[in-house]
Parts: sequence; C-alpha cells; structure tokens
Amino acid sequence: MTTSEGPQDAGHHHGHGHGAGHGHEHGHDHHGNPPDFGEYLGKLEDPGRDEWQRPDEVVAALGLREGQVACDIGVGPGYFARRLAAAVGSSGWVFGVDVEPRMLGVLAERLQAWELRNVTPVLGLPGDPLLPPASCDLILMVNAYHHFPDGPASLRRLSASLKPGGRLVNIDFHKRELPMGPPPAHKISREEFLAQVAQAGLRVTAEHTFLPDQYFLELKPTDPPSTQKP
Repeated sequence: MTTSEGPQDAGHHHGHGHGAGHGHEHGHDHHGNPPDFGEYLGKLEDPGRDEWQRPDEVVAALGLREGQVACDIGVGPGYFARRLAAAVGSSGWVFGVDVEPRMLGVLAERLQAWELRNVTPVLGLPGDPLLPPASCDLILMVNAYHHFPDGPASLRRLSASLKPGGRLVNIDFHKRELPMGPPPAHKISREEFLAQVAQAGLRVTAEHTFLPDQYFLELKPTDPPSTQKP
C-alpha cells in the first residue's frame, strides 16, 4: 500500500500520495515516508502532478459504474480517492487505505472540506490492507507496488478482496531515470511486475499506454473461484 508519489522522490510512501509505505531506505521512516511529512504532502498535492499523472484520464479509463465499490491503496491525501468517489457516485463507496496514521488524518480533513461521504479511511498494515474479503469491484494501486515487502503475497491478499469479476489495477513508474518517483534501483520494471503477477495467480486483462512515465495494467485472477473446477 502506498502513496501516489509526486515529483522527485515523493515517493517512498505507500500510495498515491498514496500512502502505504514500505520503504526502508533513503532516510525514510519505517512506513517509507520522508522525515519531513509536510514537504512530502506538498509534493503529493503539487498541482503540477496532474500533467504527468493524468488522474482524470486514469479514472475515466477505469470505467467505473455508479454504485460500485473501489479501493485506493496508498490513498495519501485523497488525490485519486476523491475522483474515484465521484466515479462511483453517492450509491457507491471507496475504501482509502494507508499505513501512515498522519496521512489518514489529512485525508479526513480533505474529505470534510470536499463534503465527501462515500469514502472510508482504512489504516492498513504493511503488506495487508485489512480489507474485507470479496468487497471491491476495483482495487487501484498508484506508485505503491514498489513499496510492498512481498509483491506476489500482497497481490494474492489483495485479490482475495475482489468481488467476482473484480479488477486489480497497478500503475507504477517505469524503471528508468525520471523527474519523479524513487531512484531506478527502487522501482519495479513492467517485466518484473508481470513475472510477479504470474506468481500471484493473476493475468493481465487490459493495458493502457497513455501515461508517459508509468505502466498501467488491469489484472484479474487467472481462475476466479466461480470457474474453478473441483
């Protein structure tokens, strides 16, 4: 779980500004967050982030429907959560998961300011979002996966929280020098991620290529419970 990261190294936290950090390096704390929380939060909410993250295009591409349940892993201050909340409407719901209590405090303030009543902040554990089983139509991770202590195990745990037919979506940085995100050594390449997807018993069902610096993959379980043979 993590935070959607903002400009240069906004990112060792979990989430999108997302925040479920698992970073243990670069002088970050045990949640993977920079020691200067205020500075980190500023990067996550930098208006310039919209240019490269394209959040409205991302949420439109997800094709959420009114009344669905979405989960934002590494919710941070709600950068994606508020857009997901609008997409699922007042009859839908969003779980915003983060491992940093301070970030969830910020999220609660933002939700009050935005007058959003269909987002539930969730304090997760590193590697476990503590979501109910079979509860989500969509689980979104943005710039968060590279923080997970055990990627395949986390993917399996997340997939258990999908409703039948539900999707797990990962957006993360390409493993190269970029003006945002962590150093290349702490990124997970698309190829590395796909190998872990296979280990976790998932398959790619769609890929979107409009983000210049990130891969954007939709996943589903290879053998959904409803189709498994005895």
